[in-house]
Amino acid sequence: MDSNNQNLFDLQIDQPVTTYLGETAKWAKFLAIVGFVFCGIIALVAIFAGSAMSAAFGSAGIDGGASGVIVTVVYLIVAVIAFFPYLFLFHFANKMQRALRQNDQFSLTESFKNLKSCYKFVGILTIISLSFWVIMIAIALITAGALQ
Repeated sequence: MDSNNQNLFDLQIDQPVTTYLGETAKWAKFLAIVGFVFCGIIALVAIFAGSAMSAAFGSAGIDGGASGVIVTVVYLIVAVIAFFPYLFLFHFANKMQRALRQNDQFSLTESFKNLKSCYKFVGILTIISLSFWVIMIAIALITAGALQ
């Protein structure tokens, strides 16, 4: 396929498509902002949950320092991983709104590039998650078989 071809199959962004893209960008921005807030909440929970866990184990006479650190690290990793799709979605929304407002082809292209990155990130994360679950189920089945 020729990469210099500007109009793939003569596709056009007409008024209904512009309206749909504008509405999509607004919702994408809303979802991204809510996602950022949730990432911040997860990060705060990471700090406080780790401290609370350490304190709870400490009051029971158990050294909970290591488990508190592990909880904090896991929650922070989750917050960081969750942050990136929302960042791509936010960039998609901003660039799409700019592209539609200013009739800017470069912003439109960058917008779709960020949307692709969002889906690619979530897709790879899904593959990793599914692989993890398959491995865990296999280990559970093998363990259950070995116990019989």
